Amino acid sequence: MAAGPAYRSALFAVGLALAVSACARGPGGDTAPEHGDQAVARVDGKTIWASDVKREAIAQGLIGQGEPLDMSSDTFRQMMDEVVDQRLLAAEAVRRKLDKDAVAQRKLESAHDRVLGDLLVDSTVADAVTENNIKGLYDEQQKLARRGVEIHARQIVLATPAEVEAVRKLVMAGGSFEALAMEKSRDAATRFNGGDLGYFTADVMPGGYEAALNGAKPGQLVGPVTVAGGYALVKVEDVREEQPVSLDAARPQIVRFLTYDRIRDLLETLRAKAKVETLIKAEAGGRKPIPPADAPKVAPQTPAAPTAQPKLKGAVK
Repeated sequence: MAAGPAYRSALFAVGLALAVSACARGPGGDTAPEHGDQAVARVDGKTIWASDVKREAIAQGLIGQGEPLDMSSDTFRQMMDEVVDQRLLAAEAVRRKLDKDAVAQRKLESAHDRVLGDLLVDSTVADAVTENNIKGLYDEQQKLARRGVEIHARQIVLATPAEVEAVRKLVMAGGSFEALAMEKSRDAATRFNGGDLGYFTADVMPGGYEAALNGAKPGQLVGPVTVAGGYALVKVEDVREEQPVSLDAARPQIVRFLTYDRIRDLLETLRAKAKVETLIKAEAGGRKPIPPADAPKVAPQTPAAPTAQPKLKGAVK
């Protein structure tokens, strides 16, 4: 049976707790780690804080960073029980001296390094991803952006060019384009909203639209345009300058850029200061999997001598 998320989380926490125990044995943990923190449980006299529970909920993806977690909720109670289980597992592992094994020590050091690295990255990113930096980068990109033209159009897709011309005459005679689209269009995606395509730039549309709508004016009827499923009569509703992406829409991408940019700079600085030696030779043609250190050694094999190939019956000599 596969281990569930809670079980895997508990196992990871054992390693983390052991890492903290082995590398930084501190006070009993009765001092609130965060301002306004609240004690929610004790395990053998050691306090579990609300922030510990919230951190576990974030780690399991149940809430996002910075989101609240109601202490009266079932989710909080479930996460608190899992943190208690983690503490119990970690304490039992220490009691059994599992943390003294050489392999365990390496795992603990790795977990310790990962946590400290994450703390450094979080601190560094917090300095980079500020509202001023986000707004500044957004404004800079808007100045550099080259805006094209957006078109708002409707369409009626028909089977033949002759049908397009017949519908054009109905529109020119005063017929409602939207009503005719609902009645006659073959395009299921736009038929029931009056053929509305919304605002778009011509370069994102199939080639037929882009060529036909180049230089089109509001109110103009364009077509027949060859499209998937037939031929379209297109009515241009509006033409305007391409609208910029809003700051809210661009924010996630800007945050990612600032985060990766700052981490890259940090790593480049640290590598420049450090002496990093690679003790293995690079293999030609890219990286190859490295076998475990305790893997059995395989003796090199001498290639077998080529053997004569059997002749096929009827083969051309």
